[in-house]
Amino acid sequence: MSGTLNKVMLIGHLGDDVKVTYFEGGGAIGRFPLATNDSYTNRQTGERVTNTEWHNIVVRNKGAEICEKYLSKGDKVYVEGRLRNRQWQGEDGVTRYTTEVHVNDFTFLSNKNEGQGSSMQGPSQSSYNNNAPQRAQQPSQSQPQSTPQSNSFVQDDDDDLPF
Repeated sequence: MSGTLNKVMLIGHLGDDVKVTYFEGGGAIGRFPLATNDSYTNRQTGERVTNTEWHNIVVRNKGAEICEKYLSKGDKVYVEGRLRNRQWQGEDGVTRYTTEVHVNDFTFLSNKNEGQGSSMQGPSQSSYNNNAPQRAQQPSQSQPQSTPQSNSFVQDDDDDLPF
């Protein structure tokens, strides 16, 4: 295979609210931390072990505005994008490095309608694709909304396999 691939797909919970920076030309960049968990049962002790990884997420322009409006700390989201490494000089003169996920597609997985009237239409299953002509797709009330557990990409947390 002669080509290369830089693709990241994550399902996790926001560790903080989305922070958006707006620019003069109308552009925007949103940033937030995303936590993913890996759980397994230790075969020797029988104890449940959970490891948490933190990811720096970057969303641009209209996607940043949508995330700022609908996402908050603790919400579950699916993001898809590319890994980017970045370096900068700190105030102390030390060169620092970070790895970020630059998002081009995301889907909200948190159910914002729980405990609210059925007439409320929230972004619980909204999707965004940076490359698609239609920017945001809100589910209509006539379409049945699936729960995150019914999606094929959601991992069952009751597995005791380490992968």
